[in-house]
Amino acid sequence: MQAFIENMPKAELHVHLEGTLEPELSFALARKNNIELGYETPEELIAAYDFYDLPSFLTIYYGAMKVLRDEADFYQLTWNYLSKAYSQNTLYAELFFDPQAHTSRGVEFGVIMHGIRAAQEDAEAKLGIKSQLIMCFLRDMSAESAMEHLLMAEPYLAWLVGVGLDSDEKNNPPVKFAEVFKKAREMGLKLTMHCDVNQQNTLLHIGQCLDEIVVDRIDHGVNSLESDALCEAIKTKGLGLTVCPVSNRFVVQSLTSNEIRRMLEKGMLATINSDDPAYFRAYLNENLVELQREGNFTAEEIAILVGNAFRVAWLPDEEKMTYLQKLGAYIQNASIQ
Repeated sequence: MQAFIENMPKAELHVHLEGTLEPELSFALARKNNIELGYETPEELIAAYDFYDLPSFLTIYYGAMKVLRDEADFYQLTWNYLSKAYSQNTLYAELFFDPQAHTSRGVEFGVIMHGIRAAQEDAEAKLGIKSQLIMCFLRDMSAESAMEHLLMAEPYLAWLVGVGLDSDEKNNPPVKFAEVFKKAREMGLKLTMHCDVNQQNTLLHIGQCLDEIVVDRIDHGVNSLESDALCEAIKTKGLGLTVCPVSNRFVVQSLTSNEIRRMLEKGMLATINSDDPAYFRAYLNENLVELQREGNFTAEEIAILVGNAFRVAWLPDEEKMTYLQKLGAYIQNASIQ
């Protein structure tokens, strides 16, 4: 089963580029940019990953980004993730990034964009892994800042497929950013928003995503299972849910395997993703393997979850079909049933 999962062609729709910053790269960039990390070794840095909820994680997460300074840094960050994804048979990825976390440190918006884009182009040309970029707004910053960054992105619209909303959800509901997302929609961008596991007012927030923002996808969204009406609305709209099992374990001490199976039973389009793999020490394969073991998922169930990622990817239908045909051929030829 592990080999079946690892060799399967896959897509990833919920991974934060800044969350792929491995300790070894942090140290290399810190030396290059003459930045003091406060740790002697990568192992010490990993040992300091002491988080147990969303705010404690975000404190460590944003603190680590200070090593990202120039185009070469963003290139290396992106190249390293795409190379890792390619090694795990990920054929396609949609990448989140948080420009406000960098511009607030004095990094120019164009530096971020050009560094990431160059790595995307090289990875597609040299490795064959296709990727698209989703610009996220930090929900614990102002809507005015989000709008400012959306307007900064106008010269780079061709390099973006959508916008998202992440960071600390408490007291930062989706409707806070209604005008920003309306403008993004008018600019031709797809819309998604984080509805993290077990956050305050989570059902209200999911409802706002559906009815007021009118998103194209929901990130996480596990708590939708607490409402039959929300589940039915998500299913009727055909919205994908980008669930992150190992990430969930840090919040609810479970890979949410029972909840993911319930999504499948309800016909909801759940997908499996790695979120912030450098911090949770698990990329896409590890998430799928651990989920399968905890929930005793069958090969057919795993195939549905993996197929869902291609089905709800922000790609033209013909490209989705090409990927799904590759997945179907792999499953047909695999020895496990």
